[in-house]
Amino acid sequence: MANSGSLKSTIAVSLTNYLDAGAIVAGAVGLTLWQKYLGLSEVHLGWLNFISANCLGAALGAIIGGFLADKYGRKFIFTYNLLVYMTGVLLVMFAINFPMLLVGFLITGISVGVGVPASWTYISESSEVNNRGRNICISQMSWGVGPMCILLFGMLFAPGNDVDPNGPLYGMVESVAGFFGGADMSRDAINVFSSRIVFFTLFVVAFIAWNLQRKLQESTEFTAQKDTAEKTGLLENIKVLFSNKIAIRTVVFLATIYLTWNLVASVMGFFQPHIYETAGDVSNKQSAWMNCIQWAIIVGVTFIVSKLIDKTSHKAIYTFGLLVAIAAWLIIVTIGVNGMVGLWLFAILWGIQGGSSPQIFYALWGSELFPAKFRAGAQGLMFFIVRGLSAVWGLIFTYIYGDNGEGFTIAAFCMIVLLVISLIVGFIGAPVTRGRTLEDITKERYGDNY
Repeated sequence: MANSGSLKSTIAVSLTNYLDAGAIVAGAVGLTLWQKYLGLSEVHLGWLNFISANCLGAALGAIIGGFLADKYGRKFIFTYNLLVYMTGVLLVMFAINFPMLLVGFLITGISVGVGVPASWTYISESSEVNNRGRNICISQMSWGVGPMCILLFGMLFAPGNDVDPNGPLYGMVESVAGFFGGADMSRDAINVFSSRIVFFTLFVVAFIAWNLQRKLQESTEFTAQKDTAEKTGLLENIKVLFSNKIAIRTVVFLATIYLTWNLVASVMGFFQPHIYETAGDVSNKQSAWMNCIQWAIIVGVTFIVSKLIDKTSHKAIYTFGLLVAIAAWLIIVTIGVNGMVGLWLFAILWGIQGGSSPQIFYALWGSELFPAKFRAGAQGLMFFIVRGLSAVWGLIFTYIYGDNGEGFTIAAFCMIVLLVISLIVGFIGAPVTRGRTLEDITKERYGDNY
Protein backbone atom coordinates (compact mmCIF):
# COMPACT_ATOMS: atom_id res chain seq x y z
CA MET A 1 0.00 0.00 0.00
CA ALA A 2 1.29 3.42 -0.89
CA ASN A 3 0.57 6.43 1.20
CA SER A 4 -0.58 9.80 -0.13
CA GLY A 5 2.35 11.59 1.46
CA SER A 6 4.92 9.82 -0.68
CA LEU A 7 6.38 13.05 -2.10
CA LYS A 8 7.04 14.53 1.36
CA SER A 9 8.63 11.33 2.68
CA THR A 10 10.61 10.92 -0.56
CA ILE A 11 12.18 14.36 -0.11
CA ALA A 12 13.11 13.61 3.52
CA VAL A 13 14.63 10.23 2.66
CA SER A 14 16.33 11.57 -0.48
CA LEU A 15 18.60 13.70 1.68
CA THR A 16 20.51 10.44 2.20
CA ASN A 17 21.46 10.59 -1.49
CA TYR A 18 22.52 14.23 -1.05
CA LEU A 19 24.82 13.13 1.77
CA ASP A 20 26.07 10.09 -0.19
CA ALA A 21 27.12 11.97 -3.31
CA GLY A 22 28.01 15.04 -1.27
CA ALA A 23 30.53 13.08 0.79
CA ILE A 24 32.14 11.64 -2.34
CA VAL A 25 32.42 15.01 -4.08
CA ALA A 26 33.46 16.87 -0.92
CA GLY A 27 36.37 14.48 -0.72
CA ALA A 28 37.05 14.90 -4.42
CA VAL A 29 36.93 18.70 -4.54
CA GLY A 30 39.43 18.95 -1.69
CA LEU A 31 41.62 16.05 -2.76
CA THR A 32 44.45 18.15 -4.16
CA LEU A 33 44.34 20.41 -1.09
CA TRP A 34 44.66 17.46 1.30
CA GLN A 35 47.39 16.01 -0.90
CA LYS A 36 49.51 19.16 -0.58
CA TYR A 37 48.76 19.68 3.13
CA LEU A 38 49.64 16.13 4.21
CA GLY A 39 52.17 15.36 1.46
CA LEU A 40 50.14 12.49 0.04
CA SER A 41 51.03 10.41 -2.99
CA GLU A 42 48.62 9.19 -5.70
CA VAL A 43 48.55 5.85 -3.87
CA HIS A 44 47.41 7.61 -0.69
CA LEU A 45 44.62 9.18 -2.71
CA GLY A 46 43.71 5.76 -4.03
CA TRP A 47 43.37 4.47 -0.47
CA LEU A 48 41.14 7.39 0.48
CA ASN A 49 38.89 6.48 -2.44
CA PHE A 50 39.13 2.78 -1.54
CA ILE A 51 37.64 3.15 1.95
CA SER A 52 35.35 6.12 1.32
CA ALA A 53 31.64 6.59 0.63
CA ASN A 54 32.59 5.92 -2.96
CA CYS A 55 33.72 2.34 -2.41
CA LEU A 56 34.59 0.03 0.50
CA GLY A 57 33.07 2.05 3.33
CA ALA A 58 29.73 2.17 1.54
CA ALA A 59 30.06 -1.49 0.56
CA LEU A 60 30.49 -2.64 4.17
CA GLY A 61 27.69 -0.40 5.36
CA ALA A 62 25.29 -1.55 2.64
CA ILE A 63 25.42 -5.26 3.37
CA ILE A 64 24.93 -4.57 7.08
CA GLY A 65 22.28 -1.89 6.64
CA GLY A 66 20.26 -3.77 4.05
CA PHE A 67 19.63 -6.78 6.23
CA LEU A 68 19.16 -4.64 9.35
CA ALA A 69 16.43 -2.75 7.48
CA ASP A 70 14.71 -6.06 6.66
CA LYS A 71 15.06 -7.28 10.24
CA TYR A 72 14.26 -4.16 12.30
CA GLY A 73 12.60 -1.89 9.76
CA ARG A 74 13.45 1.04 7.53
CA LYS A 75 12.70 3.54 10.33
CA PHE A 76 15.34 1.88 12.54
CA ILE A 77 17.99 2.92 10.02
CA PHE A 78 16.61 6.45 9.74
CA THR A 79 16.64 6.85 13.53
CA TYR A 80 20.31 6.11 14.15
CA ASN A 81 22.37 6.00 10.98
CA LEU A 82 23.02 9.69 10.38
CA LEU A 83 24.51 10.02 13.86
CA VAL A 84 27.31 7.78 12.57
CA TYR A 85 27.60 9.93 9.44
CA MET A 86 28.02 13.09 11.49
CA THR A 87 30.76 11.41 13.54
CA GLY A 88 32.71 10.55 10.39
CA VAL A 89 32.35 14.05 8.98
CA LEU A 90 33.62 15.56 12.24
CA LEU A 91 36.74 13.39 12.04
CA VAL A 92 37.45 14.66 8.52
CA MET A 93 36.83 18.25 9.55
CA PHE A 94 39.42 18.04 12.34
CA ALA A 95 41.90 15.69 10.61
CA ILE A 96 45.55 16.59 11.14
CA ASN A 97 47.15 13.46 9.67
CA PHE A 98 46.47 10.77 7.07
CA PRO A 99 45.18 8.04 9.47
CA MET A 100 42.64 10.45 10.97
CA LEU A 101 41.48 11.50 7.51
CA LEU A 102 41.28 7.85 6.45
CA VAL A 103 39.15 6.83 9.45
CA GLY A 104 36.83 9.78 8.90
CA PHE A 105 36.31 8.79 5.27
CA LEU A 106 35.69 5.17 6.32
CA ILE A 107 33.07 5.96 8.99
CA THR A 108 31.27 8.37 6.67
CA GLY A 109 31.32 5.76 3.93
CA ILE A 110 29.91 3.03 6.17
CA SER A 111 27.03 5.30 7.16
CA VAL A 112 26.30 6.09 3.52
CA GLY A 113 26.18 2.37 2.74
CA VAL A 114 23.85 1.64 5.65
CA GLY A 115 21.41 4.32 4.54
CA VAL A 116 21.16 3.77 0.79
CA PRO A 117 19.33 0.38 0.60
CA ALA A 118 16.81 1.42 3.25
CA SER A 119 16.23 4.73 1.48
CA TRP A 120 15.56 3.31 -1.97
CA THR A 121 13.40 0.57 -0.49
CA TYR A 122 11.37 3.01 1.60
CA ILE A 123 10.78 5.32 -1.35
CA SER A 124 9.40 2.52 -3.52
CA GLU A 125 7.29 1.07 -0.72
CA SER A 126 5.74 4.43 0.12
CA SER A 127 5.09 5.49 -3.48
CA GLU A 128 1.84 5.40 -5.43
CA VAL A 129 2.06 2.92 -8.31
CA ASN A 130 2.12 5.64 -10.98
CA ASN A 131 4.68 7.75 -9.11
CA ARG A 132 7.27 5.13 -8.16
CA GLY A 133 9.65 6.02 -10.99
CA ARG A 134 9.12 9.74 -10.39
CA ASN A 135 9.97 9.41 -6.70
CA ILE A 136 13.12 7.41 -7.45
CA CYS A 137 14.11 10.18 -9.87
CA ILE A 138 13.53 12.78 -7.15
CA SER A 139 15.89 10.76 -5.00
CA GLN A 140 18.40 10.82 -7.86
CA MET A 141 17.96 14.57 -8.23
CA SER A 142 19.05 14.87 -4.61
CA TRP A 143 22.07 12.76 -5.57
CA GLY A 144 22.82 15.46 -8.14
CA VAL A 145 21.96 18.50 -6.02
CA GLY A 146 24.42 17.34 -3.35
CA PRO A 147 27.51 17.50 -5.57
CA MET A 148 26.26 20.66 -7.26
CA CYS A 149 26.01 22.45 -3.89
CA ILE A 150 29.29 21.00 -2.63
CA LEU A 151 31.10 22.12 -5.78
CA LEU A 152 29.56 25.57 -5.46
CA PHE A 153 30.83 25.79 -1.89
CA GLY A 154 34.19 24.52 -3.14
CA MET A 155 34.38 27.37 -5.64
CA LEU A 156 33.38 30.00 -3.11
CA PHE A 157 36.04 28.86 -0.63
CA ALA A 158 38.70 27.78 -3.16
CA PRO A 159 42.29 29.02 -2.94
CA GLY A 160 43.60 30.49 -6.18
CA ASN A 161 46.90 30.09 -8.01
CA ASP A 162 49.16 32.15 -10.29
CA VAL A 163 46.53 32.39 -13.03
CA ASP A 164 43.26 32.12 -11.09
CA PRO A 165 42.16 34.34 -8.17
CA ASN A 166 40.87 33.10 -4.84
CA GLY A 167 37.22 32.20 -4.43
CA PRO A 168 34.94 35.03 -3.23
CA LEU A 169 34.78 33.64 0.31
CA TYR A 170 38.43 32.59 0.64
CA GLY A 171 38.88 35.38 3.17
CA MET A 172 36.56 33.45 5.49
CA VAL A 173 38.77 30.39 5.03
CA GLU A 174 41.82 32.38 6.16
CA SER A 175 39.90 33.76 9.15
CA VAL A 176 38.72 30.34 10.28
CA ALA A 177 42.20 28.88 9.74
CA GLY A 178 43.75 31.66 11.78
CA PHE A 179 41.24 31.14 14.59
CA PHE A 180 41.97 27.40 14.88
CA GLY A 181 45.63 27.26 13.86
CA GLY A 182 47.16 30.59 14.68
CA ALA A 183 49.17 32.99 12.52
CA ASP A 184 52.14 30.73 11.74
CA MET A 185 50.31 28.18 9.58
CA SER A 186 51.69 27.22 6.18
CA ARG A 187 49.75 28.24 3.07
CA ASP A 188 48.85 24.58 2.41
CA ALA A 189 47.53 24.24 5.97
CA ILE A 190 45.38 27.35 5.48
CA ASN A 191 44.11 26.23 2.07
CA VAL A 192 42.88 22.88 3.36
CA PHE A 193 40.42 24.73 5.60
CA SER A 194 38.46 25.25 2.40
CA SER A 195 37.76 21.51 2.44
CA ARG A 196 37.09 21.45 6.19
CA ILE A 197 34.37 24.10 5.79
CA VAL A 198 32.80 22.18 2.89
CA PHE A 199 32.55 19.10 5.11
CA PHE A 200 30.95 21.26 7.80
CA THR A 201 28.08 21.99 5.39
CA LEU A 202 27.53 18.22 5.12
CA PHE A 203 27.39 18.01 8.90
CA VAL A 204 24.64 20.65 8.96
CA VAL A 205 22.58 18.90 6.25
CA ALA A 206 23.04 15.54 8.01
CA PHE A 207 21.69 17.01 11.24
CA ILE A 208 18.63 18.41 9.45
CA ALA A 209 18.06 15.12 7.60
CA TRP A 210 18.34 13.10 10.82
CA ASN A 211 15.65 15.22 12.46
CA LEU A 212 13.33 14.76 9.49
CA GLN A 213 13.93 11.04 8.94
CA ARG A 214 13.59 9.90 12.52
CA LYS A 215 10.01 11.29 12.53
CA LEU A 216 8.89 9.23 9.50
CA GLN A 217 6.33 6.45 9.84
CA GLU A 218 7.44 2.88 9.17
CA SER A 219 6.94 1.50 5.65
CA THR A 220 3.51 -0.13 5.30
CA GLU A 221 5.04 -2.96 3.24
CA PHE A 222 7.46 -3.76 6.04
CA THR A 223 4.73 -3.50 8.68
CA ALA A 224 2.55 -5.93 6.73
CA GLN A 225 5.13 -8.71 7.03
CA LYS A 226 6.63 -7.63 10.36
CA ASP A 227 5.54 -10.72 12.29
CA THR A 228 7.35 -13.01 9.86
CA ALA A 229 10.41 -10.78 9.81
CA GLU A 230 10.66 -10.86 13.59
CA LYS A 231 10.75 -14.65 13.63
CA THR A 232 13.83 -14.82 11.43
CA GLY A 233 17.33 -13.60 11.97
CA LEU A 234 19.72 -11.87 9.61
CA LEU A 235 21.42 -15.11 8.60
CA GLU A 236 18.04 -16.73 7.89
CA ASN A 237 17.08 -13.87 5.58
CA ILE A 238 20.39 -14.21 3.76
CA LYS A 239 19.76 -17.95 3.32
CA VAL A 240 16.26 -17.27 1.98
CA LEU A 241 17.69 -14.83 -0.54
CA PHE A 242 20.34 -17.26 -1.78
CA SER A 243 17.96 -20.23 -1.88
CA ASN A 244 15.66 -18.56 -4.42
CA LYS A 245 16.80 -18.98 -8.03
CA ILE A 246 14.77 -16.03 -9.28
CA ALA A 247 16.30 -13.78 -6.63
CA ILE A 248 19.82 -14.97 -7.47
CA ARG A 249 19.32 -14.32 -11.19
CA THR A 250 17.96 -10.87 -10.37
CA VAL A 251 20.97 -10.08 -8.16
CA VAL A 252 23.32 -11.11 -10.99
CA PHE A 253 21.45 -8.99 -13.56
CA LEU A 254 21.19 -5.86 -11.42
CA ALA A 255 24.71 -6.15 -10.02
CA THR A 256 26.09 -6.48 -13.56
CA ILE A 257 24.38 -3.41 -15.04
CA TYR A 258 25.16 -1.33 -11.96
CA LEU A 259 28.71 -2.56 -11.45
CA THR A 260 29.91 -1.99 -15.01
CA TRP A 261 28.50 1.54 -14.99
CA ASN A 262 29.57 2.31 -11.42
CA LEU A 263 33.18 1.27 -12.04
CA VAL A 264 33.25 4.25 -14.39
CA ALA A 265 31.04 6.59 -12.37
CA SER A 266 32.79 5.93 -9.06
CA VAL A 267 36.16 6.88 -10.49
CA MET A 268 34.67 10.05 -11.98
CA GLY A 269 32.76 10.88 -8.80
CA PHE A 270 35.92 10.87 -6.71
CA PHE A 271 38.74 11.68 -9.14
CA GLN A 272 37.10 13.94 -11.75
CA PRO A 273 38.12 17.28 -10.20
CA HIS A 274 41.62 15.89 -9.69
CA ILE A 275 41.69 14.63 -13.30
CA TYR A 276 40.64 18.03 -14.62
CA GLU A 277 43.40 19.67 -12.61
CA THR A 278 46.15 17.26 -13.74
CA ALA A 279 45.24 15.85 -17.18
CA GLY A 280 43.22 18.95 -18.12
CA ASP A 281 45.63 21.43 -16.49
CA VAL A 282 42.94 23.72 -15.03
CA SER A 283 42.88 25.33 -11.59
CA ASN A 284 41.07 23.94 -8.56
CA LYS A 285 38.38 26.61 -8.90
CA GLN A 286 37.95 26.09 -12.66
CA SER A 287 37.65 22.35 -12.07
CA ALA A 288 34.97 22.86 -9.41
CA TRP A 289 33.08 25.24 -11.73
CA MET A 290 33.05 22.72 -14.59
CA ASN A 291 31.91 19.93 -12.31
CA CYS A 292 29.22 22.13 -10.78
CA ILE A 293 27.75 22.84 -14.23
CA GLN A 294 27.92 19.15 -15.04
CA TRP A 295 25.92 18.28 -11.93
CA ALA A 296 23.41 20.99 -12.80
CA ILE A 297 22.93 19.24 -16.15
CA ILE A 298 22.46 15.93 -14.32
CA VAL A 299 19.76 17.45 -12.11
CA GLY A 300 18.00 19.04 -15.07
CA VAL A 301 17.99 15.85 -17.16
CA THR A 302 16.85 13.79 -14.17
CA PHE A 303 13.92 16.17 -13.73
CA ILE A 304 12.92 15.59 -17.36
CA VAL A 305 13.26 11.82 -16.91
CA SER A 306 11.09 12.00 -13.76
CA LYS A 307 8.27 13.30 -15.97
CA LEU A 308 8.71 10.46 -18.48
CA ILE A 309 9.74 7.38 -16.54
CA ASP A 310 6.24 6.30 -15.42
CA LYS A 311 4.88 6.80 -18.95
CA THR A 312 7.74 5.76 -21.24
CA SER A 313 9.64 2.55 -21.97
CA HIS A 314 12.29 2.01 -19.32
CA LYS A 315 14.45 0.22 -21.87
CA ALA A 316 14.43 3.26 -24.18
CA ILE A 317 15.54 5.68 -21.44
CA TYR A 318 18.16 3.23 -20.18
CA THR A 319 19.61 2.74 -23.68
CA PHE A 320 19.72 6.49 -24.36
CA GLY A 321 21.70 7.12 -21.17
CA LEU A 322 24.32 4.49 -21.94
CA LEU A 323 24.78 5.61 -25.55
CA VAL A 324 25.47 9.16 -24.34
CA ALA A 325 27.89 7.82 -21.70
CA ILE A 326 29.84 5.90 -24.35
CA ALA A 327 29.90 9.00 -26.57
CA ALA A 328 31.41 10.98 -23.68
CA TRP A 329 34.32 8.59 -23.35
CA LEU A 330 34.84 8.47 -27.11
CA ILE A 331 35.57 12.21 -26.76
CA ILE A 332 38.47 11.26 -24.47
CA VAL A 333 40.07 8.89 -26.99
CA THR A 334 39.53 11.21 -29.97
CA ILE A 335 39.65 14.91 -29.02
CA GLY A 336 41.20 14.31 -25.57
CA VAL A 337 41.00 16.50 -22.47
CA ASN A 338 44.10 18.61 -22.99
CA GLY A 339 41.99 21.51 -24.29
CA MET A 340 38.84 23.21 -23.07
CA VAL A 341 36.76 21.94 -26.02
CA GLY A 342 37.35 18.32 -25.10
CA LEU A 343 36.86 18.99 -21.40
CA TRP A 344 33.55 20.79 -21.92
CA LEU A 345 32.19 18.23 -24.40
CA PHE A 346 32.99 15.47 -21.96
CA ALA A 347 31.48 17.35 -19.01
CA ILE A 348 28.23 18.07 -20.88
CA LEU A 349 27.77 14.54 -22.26
CA TRP A 350 28.63 12.94 -18.93
CA GLY A 351 26.10 15.24 -17.29
CA ILE A 352 23.36 14.20 -19.74
CA GLN A 353 24.00 10.50 -19.14
CA GLY A 354 23.97 11.07 -15.39
CA GLY A 355 20.36 12.19 -15.58
CA SER A 356 19.27 8.91 -17.17
CA SER A 357 21.92 6.60 -15.76
CA PRO A 358 21.71 2.91 -14.78
CA GLN A 359 21.72 4.02 -11.13
CA ILE A 360 18.13 5.25 -11.57
CA PHE A 361 17.06 1.88 -12.92
CA TYR A 362 19.14 -0.07 -10.43
CA ALA A 363 17.36 1.79 -7.61
CA LEU A 364 13.95 1.34 -9.25
CA TRP A 365 14.28 -2.26 -10.39
CA GLY A 366 16.15 -3.26 -7.23
CA SER A 367 13.18 -2.21 -5.12
CA GLU A 368 10.61 -3.70 -7.51
CA LEU A 369 12.06 -7.13 -8.30
CA PHE A 370 12.45 -8.49 -4.75
CA PRO A 371 9.78 -9.25 -2.11
CA ALA A 372 9.56 -7.06 1.00
CA LYS A 373 11.01 -9.86 3.14
CA PHE A 374 14.51 -9.38 1.74
CA ARG A 375 14.11 -6.32 -0.50
CA ALA A 376 16.56 -4.07 1.38
CA GLY A 377 18.91 -6.97 2.09
CA ALA A 378 19.17 -7.84 -1.60
CA GLN A 379 19.93 -4.23 -2.43
CA GLY A 380 22.50 -4.10 0.35
CA LEU A 381 24.18 -7.24 -1.02
CA MET A 382 24.35 -5.78 -4.52
CA PHE A 383 25.59 -2.44 -3.22
CA PHE A 384 28.29 -4.33 -1.29
CA ILE A 385 29.40 -6.14 -4.44
CA VAL A 386 29.38 -3.02 -6.59
CA ARG A 387 31.03 -0.57 -4.21
CA GLY A 388 33.51 -3.22 -3.01
CA LEU A 389 34.73 -3.97 -6.52
CA SER A 390 34.67 -0.24 -7.28
CA ALA A 391 37.08 0.19 -4.38
CA VAL A 392 39.52 -2.26 -5.93
CA TRP A 393 39.10 -0.64 -9.34
CA GLY A 394 39.78 2.78 -7.81
CA LEU A 395 43.19 1.55 -6.63
CA ILE A 396 43.95 -0.01 -10.02
CA PHE A 397 42.88 3.19 -11.76
CA THR A 398 45.47 5.28 -9.90
CA TYR A 399 48.23 3.04 -11.31
CA ILE A 400 46.80 3.17 -14.85
CA TYR A 401 46.25 6.93 -14.66
CA GLY A 402 49.74 7.77 -13.43
CA ASP A 403 50.91 10.75 -11.41
CA ASN A 404 50.11 13.32 -14.10
CA GLY A 405 47.41 11.65 -16.18
CA GLU A 406 49.74 10.06 -18.71
CA GLY A 407 47.68 6.84 -18.73
CA PHE A 408 44.26 8.46 -19.00
CA THR A 409 43.66 7.37 -22.63
CA ILE A 410 44.25 3.73 -21.73
CA ALA A 411 41.86 4.09 -18.80
CA ALA A 412 39.29 5.61 -21.16
CA PHE A 413 39.26 2.50 -23.35
CA CYS A 414 38.63 0.41 -20.23
CA MET A 415 35.71 2.68 -19.35
CA ILE A 416 34.17 2.30 -22.83
CA VAL A 417 34.27 -1.50 -22.59
CA LEU A 418 32.56 -1.42 -19.19
CA LEU A 419 29.81 0.90 -20.43
CA VAL A 420 29.17 -1.28 -23.50
CA ILE A 421 28.67 -4.29 -21.22
CA SER A 422 26.19 -2.34 -19.09
CA LEU A 423 24.33 -1.28 -22.24
CA ILE A 424 24.05 -4.79 -23.69
CA VAL A 425 23.05 -6.56 -20.46
CA GLY A 426 20.51 -3.88 -19.53
CA PHE A 427 18.97 -3.78 -23.00
CA ILE A 428 18.50 -7.56 -23.05
CA GLY A 429 17.31 -7.99 -19.46
CA ALA A 430 15.22 -4.85 -18.81
CA PRO A 431 12.07 -5.96 -16.92
CA VAL A 432 8.57 -4.66 -17.64
CA THR A 433 7.35 -3.26 -14.30
CA ARG A 434 5.96 0.17 -15.21
CA GLY A 435 2.48 0.85 -13.82
CA ARG A 436 2.36 -2.32 -11.69
CA THR A 437 2.12 -2.61 -7.92
CA LEU A 438 4.93 -4.12 -5.88
CA GLU A 439 2.51 -6.81 -4.67
CA ASP A 440 1.64 -7.75 -8.24
CA ILE A 441 5.28 -7.91 -9.33
CA THR A 442 6.22 -10.00 -6.29
CA LYS A 443 3.33 -12.44 -6.79
CA GLU A 444 4.19 -12.96 -10.45
CA ARG A 445 7.88 -13.58 -9.76
CA TYR A 446 7.78 -15.44 -6.45
CA GLY A 447 4.25 -16.77 -5.98
CA ASP A 448 2.06 -16.35 -2.89
CA ASN A 449 4.68 -17.38 -0.30
CA TYR A 450 6.33 -13.95 -0.18
